Amino acid sequence: MRLKISTLVKQPYKQVFAGFDQDLFVKLAPPFPPVKLLRFDGCKVDDRVALRLNFIFFKQTWESLITDYQDNEEEVSFVDEGVKLPFFLKYWKHHHRIVRHGQQTHIVDDITFKTPFFLFDYLMYPALYLQFLYRKPVYRKVFSA
Repeated sequence: MRLKISTLVKQPYKQVFAGFDQDLFVKLAPPFPPVKLLRFDGCKVDDRVALRLNFIFFKQTWESLITDYQDNEEEVSFVDEGVKLPFFLKYWKHHHRIVRHGQQTHIVDDITFKTPFFLFDYLMYPALYLQFLYRKPVYRKVFSA
């Protein structure tokens, strides 16, 4: 299953990428489930990110590895892939694209995921979509002119 959300922000793309740090990662976390950041190495190949999701009655660990990084005149992008996922996910690949748009930037979250059961993909889609839709106003606020 794939979901893609794009957000236009008012800063140049290189400046936006420079803001993709641990502080931004924490700000992007939605209110539920609460997230505790365990590790954040960065956005380059072989960097790792680890978090603990708190679902009140149980906790789940999510670890991702940065498997690709590209930087050119039009965009900066990186890919994180899940290496240890919560029980409700079987596959996770998140392509982060920070695309030049004149003096502004499109931040594109392009996600491919699978759950353990094909039909559950369709149930998870709206929940994940809302989780990433939550990022739009955060991106706009953090990267306002």
